[in-house]
Amino acid sequence: MLHMQLLFGVFPVPEADRQDQLEEQVLLADRLGLDLIGIQDHPYQRRFLDTWMLIAYLAGRTERVRFFPDVANLPLRPPAGLAKAAASIDRLSGGRFELGLGAGAFWEAIEAWGGPVRSGPESVDALEEAIEIIRRVWEGERAIAFEGRHYRLSGAHGGPPPAHDIGIWVGAYGPRMIRLVGRLADGWIPSLPRLPLDEVPRRQATIDEAARAAGRDPERIRRVANLNGRITAGAQEGWLRGPVEHWTEELVRLVRELRFDGFVLWPDDEDVLGQTERFASEVVPRVREALAQAG
Repeated sequence: MLHMQLLFGVFPVPEADRQDQLEEQVLLADRLGLDLIGIQDHPYQRRFLDTWMLIAYLAGRTERVRFFPDVANLPLRPPAGLAKAAASIDRLSGGRFELGLGAGAFWEAIEAWGGPVRSGPESVDALEEAIEIIRRVWEGERAIAFEGRHYRLSGAHGGPPPAHDIGIWVGAYGPRMIRLVGRLADGWIPSLPRLPLDEVPRRQATIDEAARAAGRDPERIRRVANLNGRITAGAQEGWLRGPVEHWTEELVRLVRELRFDGFVLWPDDEDVLGQTERFASEVVPRVREALAQAG
């Protein structure tokens, strides 16, 4: 049984040389009734616009779609400032921001930009510290004192609070990160098929177990999958490379069997506008209809 509203969105690539197409894709998604825009955050990528400035700009151009960094680069975004920026976008957009958060990757590039180089365990520890700081800032706590291994605050004043309860959705694959999702996060954002489908049930079970052990309800943790594929007019060429019927069957299976309640499309096609329109106008309504008929 689906416990949360099913969400659909797209994953525009923030290339500066294609910023007009990027903007058109987002405006199209908003007009066609999609729910989410996820934008990757790689400040060291010379071809990319800054994700946070881009989200703020696009939020001002749209009316209903929700935005999230997919996922925010924590090593280059100190958590207190990140929390302030997130709350600001949320207030200015009327509550249309969620926080996708990652522990970090591409450490050589991060170091080149003056960021820390962390081991796997260190990056998970830093993420846990950051989540606490972010939530305390959002709560508007006065004189925040925090003494962690990776982050420190001494008398910082939180606020303003966001317009709604921003969800912290974590991009996670490893065992410790998956358990952290269950203990502390509001959502999980894996990318498929980067994470093989046969490994999803074990990850979902681990999230559930960690949530229950922490006294939390696992059903309140959102599960959003980034999907890389192409909607075609011809025969199926592989997983999520085929006609609308194939996409419908696979997304319904991801909901019913693998317990996802959100999907963000990264089209593997130069015609991102056409793919966005087909996804929103053909795939999404068929998936919703199939699930409604099944009860």
